Amino acid sequence: MTRTGPPPFGGPTETGLSDTIGRRNGRDRSPFKAHALCEDCLADFETIRDDFASLDDWEDRYRYVIELGHTLEPLGEAAHNESNKVRGCVSQVWLELEARTSANGQVILHYRGDSDSHVVRGLIAISIALFSDRAPKQILLVDALGAFRALGLEQHLTPQRSNGVRAMIERMRADAAAA
Repeated sequence: MTRTGPPPFGGPTETGLSDTIGRRNGRDRSPFKAHALCEDCLADFETIRDDFASLDDWEDRYRYVIELGHTLEPLGEAAHNESNKVRGCVSQVWLELEARTSANGQVILHYRGDSDSHVVRGLIAISIALFSDRAPKQILLVDALGAFRALGLEQHLTPQRSNGVRAMIERMRADAAAA
């Protein structure tokens, strides 16, 4: 079968959307709203969804996913270990979990992640936007696959990348179930 249109996520590209992401209706706004416990690390999912909707073609969306990966909270070298490694991903993926306590005393799960792939780093950022800094019960209620479908990513990811996304989601849900 011959594929038409932009390449599926997973191939090489250049970024360059920093000037245009988050710019709508002639006004500039930062595309990255901070999480309550992560001052300047990631966009929340609503912002990601809005920014996706404002981008006209998949090449721009592809670059946006890569830029999201640049917003990941740094993952220390010691965290690049076997226990944090996500199985089932073609690329190397690490997710580090930190249980924190919110201002109201509720346990919340905070994630940091990394990958050797720029695209996968962006997919990690989307997953973290969906799951991080939430109570375990909230995490278990998130329809992450539905969220990825809502972005249209499902049809633009290679089968290997889709399997990796599912592996990340399953890992985060398993963490929440165990918490």
